Amino acid sequence: MAAAWEFHLPFAPADLLRDGGPGRYVVQEVLTVRELPPALTAFRTAFRARGALAVLQHFDPLYSLLHHFRAVQTAVKEDALELMMQVVSKHSNELPAILGDSELSHADRSAHLNALKMNCYLLTGLMDAFEMETCNNSLLEVDPGGKNKKNRTKTAQSSWEEEREPLLQLLTQLLQLDLRQLWGGLVVEEEFVSLMTGSCYRILENPSIGLQKHRATREAVTHLLAAALVHYDHMFSATLKITQMLQHFEHVAPVFAQAVSLWATEYGLKSLVGELLREIGQKSPQDLARDTSGVKGYATFITELSERIPALVLSNMSVLLRHLDGESYMMRNAILAAMAEVLTQVLNGDKLEEVARGTRDQFLNMLQAHICDINGFVRSRVLQLFTRIVQRKALPLTQFQSVVSLAVGRLKDKSVVVVKNAIQLLAAFLSNNPFSCKLSCADLAEPLKKEMQKLQEMRDHGRSTAVAPAITPEEEWEAMLPEVRAATQQLFQPPQEGEEEVLEVEETAESTSEQITGLLRKLNYKSAARLTQKALCRFQGKEPFSGPTEDNEEATILGVLKRLYTGSCPGENSEDPPRGNSSLNTEEVVPEEQPQTELVKQEMLVQYLQDAYDFSVKITEALSLISRMMYENSVSVVQEAIEFFVTVSKFGVPQALLGVRRMLPLIWSKEPGVKEAVLNAYRRLYLNPTGDSERARAQSLVHSLSLIMVDASLGTIQCLEEIISEFVQKDEVKPAVIQLLWERFTEKSRCSSLERRAAVMLLGMMARGKPEIIGSNLDVLVTVGLSEKACEDYHLAQEVCNAISKLASNPKPAQGKNKAPFRLPQNHMLFGCLSETVSKGFAQPSGHWIPFMEAAVTLIYQLAEGAEEICAQILQDCSRQALEKLQEADGQKADPAVSPSRVSDGDSSLPTFLLMHLVSLVGQVALQQVAYLEVSVSAELRRRRILREEEKTKKHSDSSTKKQRPRSTGNETTMEEELGLVGASADDTEAELIRSICETELLDEKHLFSAFVPLVLKICNNPGLYSDPALSAAAALALGKVCMISSEFCDSHLRLLFTMMEKSTLPGVRSNLVIAAGDLAIRFPNLVEPWTSHLYARLRDPCPSVRQTAGLVMTHLILKDMVKVKGQVSEMATLLIDPEEAIMGVAQNFFSELSSKDNAIYNLLPDIISRLSDPNCGVEEESFHIIMRHLFSYITKDKQTESLVEKLCQRFRTARTERQYRDLAHCLTLLPLSERGLHKLQDNFDCFADKLQDPAVYSCFQTVMARFRRAGGKPETKALAEELEQKLAASHNRGLDSAETCQEGSGTPMPEPAKRKTTGGSCRHPLNTVNRDEDFVTPKPRNLRNPKRAQKRPPCKKAIITFSSDEENSSEDELSAELREEETPTKTTPITRSSARRLR
Repeated sequence: MAAAWEFHLPFAPADLLRDGGPGRYVVQEVLTVRELPPALTAFRTAFRARGALAVLQHFDPLYSLLHHFRAVQTAVKEDALELMMQVVSKHSNELPAILGDSELSHADRSAHLNALKMNCYLLTGLMDAFEMETCNNSLLEVDPGGKNKKNRTKTAQSSWEEEREPLLQLLTQLLQLDLRQLWGGLVVEEEFVSLMTGSCYRILENPSIGLQKHRATREAVTHLLAAALVHYDHMFSATLKITQMLQHFEHVAPVFAQAVSLWATEYGLKSLVGELLREIGQKSPQDLARDTSGVKGYATFITELSERIPALVLSNMSVLLRHLDGESYMMRNAILAAMAEVLTQVLNGDKLEEVARGTRDQFLNMLQAHICDINGFVRSRVLQLFTRIVQRKALPLTQFQSVVSLAVGRLKDKSVVVVKNAIQLLAAFLSNNPFSCKLSCADLAEPLKKEMQKLQEMRDHGRSTAVAPAITPEEEWEAMLPEVRAATQQLFQPPQEGEEEVLEVEETAESTSEQITGLLRKLNYKSAARLTQKALCRFQGKEPFSGPTEDNEEATILGVLKRLYTGSCPGENSEDPPRGNSSLNTEEVVPEEQPQTELVKQEMLVQYLQDAYDFSVKITEALSLISRMMYENSVSVVQEAIEFFVTVSKFGVPQALLGVRRMLPLIWSKEPGVKEAVLNAYRRLYLNPTGDSERARAQSLVHSLSLIMVDASLGTIQCLEEIISEFVQKDEVKPAVIQLLWERFTEKSRCSSLERRAAVMLLGMMARGKPEIIGSNLDVLVTVGLSEKACEDYHLAQEVCNAISKLASNPKPAQGKNKAPFRLPQNHMLFGCLSETVSKGFAQPSGHWIPFMEAAVTLIYQLAEGAEEICAQILQDCSRQALEKLQEADGQKADPAVSPSRVSDGDSSLPTFLLMHLVSLVGQVALQQVAYLEVSVSAELRRRRILREEEKTKKHSDSSTKKQRPRSTGNETTMEEELGLVGASADDTEAELIRSICETELLDEKHLFSAFVPLVLKICNNPGLYSDPALSAAAALALGKVCMISSEFCDSHLRLLFTMMEKSTLPGVRSNLVIAAGDLAIRFPNLVEPWTSHLYARLRDPCPSVRQTAGLVMTHLILKDMVKVKGQVSEMATLLIDPEEAIMGVAQNFFSELSSKDNAIYNLLPDIISRLSDPNCGVEEESFHIIMRHLFSYITKDKQTESLVEKLCQRFRTARTERQYRDLAHCLTLLPLSERGLHKLQDNFDCFADKLQDPAVYSCFQTVMARFRRAGGKPETKALAEELEQKLAASHNRGLDSAETCQEGSGTPMPEPAKRKTTGGSCRHPLNTVNRDEDFVTPKPRNLRNPKRAQKRPPCKKAIITFSSDEENSSEDELSAELREEETPTKTTPITRSSARRLR
């Protein structure tokens, strides 16, 4: 079967159409599409007759099909593919016999070789065509051919994907044959191998090859390429091809990582790993920095390969290390990840060899170095890798402290992702620490100190009982014998020139022997031998020179030297013979080994405790940093911080509880993820306690929650209530917990008073979620908590009131606006107990009665029907007791001395606490009465009106159905319109009714309040007489509460209220009045608005508590838009430098919230800068810089920055002092200058050109320009910047030159610049200078919302109760805090007041 031609595999299909030379096969004719089906049928017939060799005559039709592949019908293409599979399969089955035939002729071998190449060419060509068609179709999102074509495409695509795997297996089977026989026993031509493997690489180029459904195809490709690598020397080509594909196709990296690991482990192709990594390592780092897509493929390949075969990657790691210094962060990440995998899988454990330990430490050092990498992604990745290393316990203990220190340092990183991963790493350190489950510094310090003392004692004891060294003198002599012998031999040689005899023998043999011994110890062997030689001649027969005589003199000298050295070595004072000493040492060494082992153990224990203590110190340091991150803007960082504190809590770190408390306010976060994280944290911390029984777990849970409430603030308790109510609503709190709380409250279970109080608080919190917890046991709460013993523990009684109040606060309007609110009858035992307890405790001095009374009055107004009658009765009872005490005092006039705890007018006295209790009760009742009218009564009026309207509507609709339909439709429409009008006007009517009650009735002389108001005013007006701080504070608060009732009363007494706020020397009074003024600003904004400046003035109060209160009040008023934000907000800015951290936090929170309002801080900044840069403001220059740095951090928009640059430049024109120049210039340095901002600076150059002679101003502008240069930009922008810099320098130098000229011409020195003030940033003016008497002028009025209220009503006479504290003999000038009538400004003012005399 001879062939006159040979088939050469073409580089391109078109090559087969051209004549390539003699003996080469050329396609004779390319058939048309229409001619293909019959040609394929003829080929099929020939195949059945001749087998695989039929292709020799029928190659052209199949080549034509490949040529017209896109135009050929799918059925024809599939038939051709099926036919070629059969042909190649049959040929593959026949080839083993053919290859094994030793008598195969050359012609037959050539025919089979040509047939094999033709068949494989056609089959792989069809595979590539189908693969290309599938890829193109998958890239088309919309198929223009309509639904049918789309379905056909999907069908064809799925059928090809099913055929792909058997085809690859067929080619693999073919390659596993020894095909070299067809090439005459030579190497298979490279073109044939490339033809077979090329299809594999093309299949891998398909982006969808990584999907799980194509797993079988990937495995088939892997095995086919493995056959080519093993049998056909494909390694070099594969290395180049894989490297190229990794560079151009990102999706192949995981596929090749899996394939290479398989080839290395199952096929023994380990050298391929080295070749690939070497090829990647030789890539230029600069090229990789530019080719980001290629880098990603390389990086993924290295990372995944190291996860699969870390040992092989380790052996080739050196070729990759150069990329650690490259610019591509992805390559750095990949190599560092490979190191981490090697550390966790290979270089892990305690039994590593010395070389492996060195490599491990080297890798760890590299990882630690990159924790501070310039790129945030690398820093983040290294922290993740260390987290994995720690979790797999692959980090040596010696490296713990250094890595922990680096992680703590990264908590201050500017990258959010780095901070997040640093927190995760620290949490992993905690969870996997080898020290102990308790990491309290205090608990670890004590045992460390104790064990260190023990170690020191052991060392001291070891020194005192030290024995001879383990090496015996005989062993030492044997070691030094060669040198001694050499020195002795020199004695018998002629002396060298210049050598002198300097040693002389001593008088006695003993002194000579000591001299010889000393020379031996000094290693002066030659002199010792010479001296011994002389001594033998002089002291013959004397010890130690009378020993046995040797055959020669050299041996004699050596013998004497040995006796002298071994006998003297134990010590000069030793009298024992040498042999005895040696035996003693040998005996003592054995028992000394045991103490030595104990010493080593003790040193290890001390080192362990020291490491544990150092680790605990670092974790404690991290706690303070992480706790501040709970209020960051990044949700992920907040979640990690919360998770960290949950982890820390399990290890007994005391500071963990502070963090757990600090996360409580986050329950109000608007971010669902943060709120859920807090709930999960408390769920894990408290709802899953350990214990053998249900009751033990309940006790553990209650104990843990009670600990949080110890010394907890009101805000903390409110947050905890929100969390617990959430748990109760979701039924996550077990009934056993509630049962235990009731047992503690009723004292059935033994507990302390604090635990009992905590139990009531927890029951109240749970009742917010499920009111029936309290409602079903209301009688128990009243009888136990408000019994006769309530006076003994007002704290408990107060918490009982708070718990019961949850019954009133639970029903929401959404449940139904027509549902009547929950209220108890007036004669309920609860109100009887409350009235009795309040009245009983009124006449007893107690610091806790007032808080209880306030809770009791609040509860009465919340739950009682006719609450005002109950409170009126309480007021009358307490007033009666006060009058009785006064009458008793009148009857006891025998002792003229007045106790300091009593107020007196000389005739009679009343205990101060009684007066304080009375005014506090009056104020609380007044406030709750207003709230009751405005909220409860108003809501009830509206509810009843709606009910009436609904009934009316229902009746009207019933009656209208009886009428004709056309009329009824019109009537109903009219009725609904009328009802709408009636409803709207009714709301106004009800509100006006409530207002009229407050304005005209509550303070009318017929009402009970009118009897007490003169008393409150008397105390407030006479601080000299009523000097008790607690009484003054209570009276001031009561005045504020009474002012809430009526706008007229408030208007009349605002002057008194603000006078006391300014002039009172008691911080408690000032704080209370600031709070009262804030409430009044919300209730009567028009009245308080003119006095706003006096509220701002309290922000500079000398007392920190007053400043903090004022800061909180102003924060609420400004953020609720109840106070206009003017330039006075600079007073809030000064709180940013307050020495008190809490006040500083208030200011920071204020500006943070204010920044969320559109352009609020941007609009205020110019005025704030003007006010704070004013020399009279009292803000030091450095403090100004701190404030501005904080405020400018909120300026983030480019337009705002550009506008501020322009405004600041223009303000240079109006600045008057050098300090203002410097401040404005410093503000410019805080703005990130953009290109447009630079233009603004250039346009307004004339505004500040003359100020540049000031070195500080010029330095600021230099800073601005330097920062702009670092940011880079367009060439024209850089040119503009250089031009501006030259103008700046010229103006600066011109200013200096003119200054020098002026100085020389006038002969007088230039005036020195104004000295900077040395007052501290926290400087506060004295209280008496904030507002002097002449400055305290009634502000100008605003237009009132209701002009009718401005009309003066005729003053009505008040019922006056005379108390013994009225001062008749004291002068008005001495006692009155309110300005006299003649001091009041004469201009018209809406604020009226009664004179002090009239109020009496």
